[in-house]
Amino acid sequence: MRQTKTRCKLVDENLADMLLDPHAVSAKVLTHVAECSDCQGELVKFKATMQLLDTWQAPEPGPYFLTRLSARVREERQTAPAGWLASQWARLRAGMTYGSGLHARPLAAMALTVVLLVGGGAYLSITDVLQKQAVQPSPLAATVHDLQTLDSNAQVLDQMEALTGGNESGD
Repeated sequence: MRQTKTRCKLVDENLADMLLDPHAVSAKVLTHVAECSDCQGELVKFKATMQLLDTWQAPEPGPYFLTRLSARVREERQTAPAGWLASQWARLRAGMTYGSGLHARPLAAMALTVVLLVGGGAYLSITDVLQKQAVQPSPLAATVHDLQTLDSNAQVLDQMEALTGGNESGD
């Protein structure tokens, strides 16, 4: 009994496909419908409903329908509701229905610009901090730097001695 209910549910999901394109439905579903009287009854009811909907014609609107509708909408906009809360509610409802005077695109562009600037600044500051932490001088590097400074000082002293005329202490 439980298996039949599961299959009938499967058939219920495929009823529209069985009417519109019977070749697209699997063979399991077709054999179940051929064997199950409940599913056959549902298929017959569905066919009858579809045939009834095929015969129905939508009524044509009257010649002045749009004119009356736009006049009615204009009247609804112009009527002022009594009370402050009612007027605020009506303004909110009208804004949601007809659109507000504010345009969201410039506000969205401004918000996106602010987010990008803040995010970019945060990224740059984080990478700067990480680079400063990564380049901590070692004691060996400080010693090498001191030796390079002394060497350049010795070169400067030699150049200054050459400019002053050489060896004055030998006279």
